[in-house]
Formats: sequence, C-alpha cells, structure tokens
Amino acid sequence: MERKPLGWEAIADAGALRVVGLRLSPGQRVQEHRNAIPVAVIVTEGELHFSDGRQEGVVAAGGIFLIDPGERHTYWADQETAAYMIFAGLPGVRSRPWTLRQR
Repeated sequence: MERKPLGWEAIADAGALRVVGLRLSPGQRVQEHRNAIPVAVIVTEGELHFSDGRQEGVVAAGGIFLIDPGERHTYWADQETAAYMIFAGLPGVRSRPWTLRQR
C-alpha cells in the first residue's frame, strides 16, 4: 500500500478532544505555527524532529512530546514518520500548560 506524504487524517473527535494522524516523508517539514489549545504528539513510526525556536529535540517511535498553548513550534522528518496528535481543550475553558505525571 502506497503511503501519502505530508498527510493529516482525522481519527476521532469527541467534543473537546480531537485525534489527528500525521504522516511525513523524509525531508518534509511542517512550518512554524502556534496552536490555541494543548497538543500531545505520540510518535508511532520513525523519528519526529521538533523545535520551539530555542531548543530542538527528536522523539522516536513510542515517545511523546507536549506542546503548550501559544508555543511556537515546527516539526520535520528525516525518515518516514507517523504520529498521533491529540488536541485537548474545552470550549469556553481557559487552556493550561501540559504536565506529565512522573512515576
């Protein structure tokens, strides 16, 4: 099955929660942008590179990174990469930064 590069696919929508699939081919980049609500990005295949303008990082398959509301960011792939993006926010409720629970 041939995979489409630079693709987004709506997976689920549950009111205040939306899950979107992302697929990037090697060398593809999503230009810098901001989101109004928090986003969790779970990498499912390959490695997703990201930057907030001050720091860069790489998350491999099985990893997660969090994007706070209003944070400028960009991401790109050096290899075939896929991820789920989880957008969370209730209409009329002020967004707040993400935190991960430590075990």
